[in-house]
Amino acid sequence: MPHFRSSLRAATVGVAIAALALTGCASGASAPAESNDADSGYVTPGKLTVGTGEPAYYPWVIDDEPESGEGFESAVAYAVAEELGFAEDDVVWVRTTFDEAIAPGPKDFDFNLQQFSITEEREQSVDFSSPYYETTQVVVTTGDSPAADASSIADLQGLLIGAQTGTTSFTAIEQVIAPTQGAQAFNSNDDAKLALENGQVDAIVLDLPTAFYISGVELTDGVLVGQLPAIEGADADRFGLVLAKDSPLTEDVTAAVDALRERGVLDELATEWLGGEGQAPLLE
Repeated sequence: MPHFRSSLRAATVGVAIAALALTGCASGASAPAESNDADSGYVTPGKLTVGTGEPAYYPWVIDDEPESGEGFESAVAYAVAEELGFAEDDVVWVRTTFDEAIAPGPKDFDFNLQQFSITEEREQSVDFSSPYYETTQVVVTTGDSPAADASSIADLQGLLIGAQTGTTSFTAIEQVIAPTQGAQAFNSNDDAKLALENGQVDAIVLDLPTAFYISGVELTDGVLVGQLPAIEGADADRFGLVLAKDSPLTEDVTAAVDALRERGVLDELATEWLGGEGQAPLLE
């Protein structure tokens, strides 16, 4: 869908890519899908079942159509599928909420990708592949909000700041900004954006690519206030593919992600779908 790519490149503000300087042993692709059987660990033998959100958001998935292969995470999923030996026609998409995907218990997908940050807490309930992307958290507001003039974390602490609950963005509000009125919770990024537009909150926090897109394209007079420092004591905000706990596929899926990183495929896809010029200042 060339017109979607053009719209990304024509956006009023580009997306700054957090470097994919991630380590990991490069591994070869796993056995081809043709060898799969009922005991292989796949939800459906001979098929790769991939989970994403409902809806799945731009620029991670274009036009909420993951089967198109358009958008960063959609493209990553098909690249992993190819590395595992699956043809495009053998990739099946299912939808889950963010919380459902990382909850304990059986899964109806082989892996799921919805910008899930790898955390020790989540690793108690699910498996993660090695990281396919690394990002930072960014404060977004509108020009008429009191947050628009903020130049430090202290300037934000007396304001209403919101994010999607259960995300690293929400944790960053609680632990990095620590607003006096607490973090304002929303069910989705769309709900948080609507609250910002309606003046119910002064600012919202999003991952870097989403922040650049929403502030530059979806919001009227959107403002990037700045990036937040990393959460104290936490690793870099790295996204991994989510699998069921102790999945027999985790090793093969991780090997596929490692191989794509080693060959530069992940960098290429990030540049194509998330790339551009510009940077949000670091707030201190």
